[in-house]
Amino acid sequence: METGDVLAVLAEAVRQMSGWEVVAVVLAVAYLVLAARENIWCWAAAFASTLIYIFLFFDVSLFLESALNVFYLVMAVYGWYQWRHLSGGEKDLHVSVWPLHVHLILVPVTFAFVFVTGFVFSKTTTAALPYVDAFTTWFGVVTTYMVTKKILENWLYWFVIDSVSIYLYINRGLYLTALLFVIYLVIIVFGYLKWKGEYEQTRFKDGV
Repeated sequence: METGDVLAVLAEAVRQMSGWEVVAVVLAVAYLVLAARENIWCWAAAFASTLIYIFLFFDVSLFLESALNVFYLVMAVYGWYQWRHLSGGEKDLHVSVWPLHVHLILVPVTFAFVFVTGFVFSKTTTAALPYVDAFTTWFGVVTTYMVTKKILENWLYWFVIDSVSIYLYINRGLYLTALLFVIYLVIIVFGYLKWKGEYEQTRFKDGV
């Protein structure tokens, strides 16, 4: 593709971007940056961004992504509550990890939901890329719950989910959102390293 063609594609992408998508992207970036810093206001940013994306995804026939954002809306409220209130008598909700056997059970079970949901939506709806949509949806559900519990491995899950999401959003013409997820990949690395540092520091304090 010639340079002129690339610029033309980018110009068209910018033209198609809605103001609401811009707002949603800004709020989504704010969410991830604040989450990496373990700032409780990340959940407020998530709530606002998610509310906008419910309608944006439905408009481009990503029905599962739209439904996923309804779940995100609820989890934003739950996450705020979880991070704000005491947990198990501790002063704060600390970063923790799940043992390997939990992931070995969780991943195939989640994939089962992906294939069943993708098959049903491919046969009964006009959903775009139903299997890819189902993948990001079901693993997004699992990983969001991990964030509310401050499970370290959530960042690894998000890296895979967001990588797949980039393809999904480009396919549906949500170019700014796709760019957002490229930025997410970078933030995820820093988020993982920061949480890992806190986890190791907590273990050291506890003498583990």
